[in-house]
Amino acid sequence: MIKLDILSDPICPWCYIGKSYLDRALAAAGDHPFTIEWHPFQLNPDMPAAGMDRREYLETKFGGKEGAMRAYAPIVENGKTAGLTLNLDKIDRTPNTLDSHRLIHWAGLEQRQTPVKAALFKAYFVDGRDIGDAAVLTEIAEEVGMDGAVVAKLLEGDADKEDIRARDAHARERGVTGVPTFIVANQHVLTGAQPTDLWNNVIADINAQLKEQE
Repeated sequence: MIKLDILSDPICPWCYIGKSYLDRALAAAGDHPFTIEWHPFQLNPDMPAAGMDRREYLETKFGGKEGAMRAYAPIVENGKTAGLTLNLDKIDRTPNTLDSHRLIHWAGLEQRQTPVKAALFKAYFVDGRDIGDAAVLTEIAEEVGMDGAVVAKLLEGDADKEDIRARDAHARERGVTGVPTFIVANQHVLTGAQPTDLWNNVIADINAQLKEQE
């Protein structure tokens, strides 16, 4: 198997779109060669712990309402191409994602990272849930088969917060400036929401190389 490391943030729309494109290629391949691991990267590492009003966040980041609309026009279009529902009007708050990254980390210990990641994307972009809220994160954990009581207890404390921050900082030190970032076999870096056709070609090339090595 070939390692595919993905740096991503669950409030990043391009990460959601990029995952959908990749998922299509993986489904089409059937016997894809990847072992996938998700890694933390916060778009807003300095976000207040309680998050902030969504409209205020967007208008501050993009220089007003018109700037926010221009920034999100290609996101809406690519979301449609990826077959995703993006109910952006349902999102009231932009959360701090540190706790959601902790949940993704804990899910990895149970081989449930990708289901949790998918559930977080859906909760935020489809259902408009606050994925910075501990109760919401606990519900998401239970939805994918994790022990909600254990997750709730962990979220009450500081377990793995510094580890997540350190991994985020390490990614930035290595030159990662945005997400999604895909690292294939710890060698080849792909940035942005790569189209399904590209992933089809990557998977075909890797499978061909693996067959030659048999």
